[in-house]
Amino acid sequence: MEQFSEIKDDMRIDWDCPIEMDDGLALRADIFYPINKGKFPVIITYGPYAKGLPFQQGYPSAWDRMALKHPDVTAGSSNKYQNWEVVDPEKWVPDGYVCVRIDSRGCGASPGYIDHFSPRETLDFENCIEWAGQQKWSNGNVGINGVSYYGINQWQVASRQPKHLKAMCIWEGASDWYRDMTYHGGILSTFWANWFDMQVKTVQYGLGNNGMINQFNDRPICGDTELTEAELEKNRCNFGDEIKAHPMMDEYHKERSAVWEKIKIPFLSAGNWGGQGLHLRGNTEGFDRAASDDKWLEMHGLEHWTEFYTDYGVNLQKRFFDHYLKGLENDWGQQPKVQLQIRHVDGFKERHENEWPIERTQWTKMFLDAENNLNHQHSVSSTPSLSFEAMGEGIDFKSQAFDQETEITGPLALKLFVSSSTPDVDLFVVMRLFSDADKEVVFQGAVDPYTPIAQGWLRASHRKLDTDLSKPWRPFHSHDQKQLLNPDEIVELDIEIWPTSIVIPENYYLVLTVRGKDYEYPLAEAQILSNFKNQLTGCGPFLHNDPFDRNENLESITTLHFSPDSPSYLLLPIIPLK
Repeated sequence: MEQFSEIKDDMRIDWDCPIEMDDGLALRADIFYPINKGKFPVIITYGPYAKGLPFQQGYPSAWDRMALKHPDVTAGSSNKYQNWEVVDPEKWVPDGYVCVRIDSRGCGASPGYIDHFSPRETLDFENCIEWAGQQKWSNGNVGINGVSYYGINQWQVASRQPKHLKAMCIWEGASDWYRDMTYHGGILSTFWANWFDMQVKTVQYGLGNNGMINQFNDRPICGDTELTEAELEKNRCNFGDEIKAHPMMDEYHKERSAVWEKIKIPFLSAGNWGGQGLHLRGNTEGFDRAASDDKWLEMHGLEHWTEFYTDYGVNLQKRFFDHYLKGLENDWGQQPKVQLQIRHVDGFKERHENEWPIERTQWTKMFLDAENNLNHQHSVSSTPSLSFEAMGEGIDFKSQAFDQETEITGPLALKLFVSSSTPDVDLFVVMRLFSDADKEVVFQGAVDPYTPIAQGWLRASHRKLDTDLSKPWRPFHSHDQKQLLNPDEIVELDIEIWPTSIVIPENYYLVLTVRGKDYEYPLAEAQILSNFKNQLTGCGPFLHNDPFDRNENLESITTLHFSPDSPSYLLLPIIPLK
């Protein structure tokens, strides 16, 4: 495509600017500049969603929902340049930033072979950062910012330490390719295969006029070249099958994950309490493990894409980048290291902390017993065990009603003693909240409107722990060795439950469900978003129902064991009321 430049909506815009990579391939970028000439800090993104695809055109159901509920998102902008999960230049360029959007290799207007999160992609991103830092309109300070894919690849490229990369904001971006994204506790997530069909193939380079046309500038979103279906298929990886081919933590996963000791630049990691199944764990792990001395954690709720675009999110991002890319002595220097939107049943209340997990946490054990109780005291059950069908609804363990308002904020863990009639078994753990009227309380998650308060997963054969990285509140499994079960052999399992925040009202109670399949909210009304295949009933698109991965234990029985010497318990992060 030919580069085209214009002045429009109080910005200078370069459409489809070529950026040459080290192998000679030219990626295409759209660049938005201030009208006045000068040297400015740069906000850059690199990803597969087609830089020329307007948010409202590509993701209409998500856009309509956000625009209706959050009018501040659309205020002060024509919204013509709003794109999925990247900044709106109309809200950044007037404040003295250059915004650069780059189509990743093989996507949108950029030719080449699609290979998501690969070393090749990461090198491309690094090349783009260094290119932007040396342009005549750049002050040499490049920041990276964006949601999801545009957050995940920030962890990766920061591990390469580009010299012009001075700060990054990872908004809901996972960091561990195996544990966060592809195999939850060793169980295959089907998300990426479906995502590839719905959000990547639809904007692959080479669709030309057979693809979508930008409704605001009439330019083809996927280049002006038209390739055959055979050529398109040849130019992309088989993403779902590639993930299936690597069921253990091997080099494929390692080269797509963050290298914590090499991440030293200032960053803001912004996560979502409702991001179960993707991102949430990565945001907190990144904050905890990255080597940077200048790092902050922010946690919020609502939909995956919403707070990035609201005034709340934009103001937070600008304060951070103004400090590190412009050198402004603003109030960011006094920003507490942790900013939490504490979740209540009727909304959120902001609170600041200095560390994660919170130092004053009272780590509290609640014990499971064979009478289906969740108790503060360990009691000996008259029944030694409980069993359920391995692919079934499982067993509920109910707490007593809380006698006062109680806050749970932080990571959780569950210890179980389990046997199976077959060599392996998958366990799905769900933390649920019930009102004093025995009604389950669910929340708007990152995607799903019926999200429980927390979830965790573990395949029993993946129970081996990395003892160096494990903590009582966050078991860390190595996933480098299968330890199959002997029939009816009792094994000890430590299950990671992803972080959560909830203030439990007086007289409400918890239910811990140990089951053999994905959670479904019983009262869910069918909902679907334009960019997902499945209906939203509790887990969003983050399901674990691939028959290839889960065909061995269809007929098995899972048994939970209760012994005086081997107590099963849930570890809760109770925050004392101030």
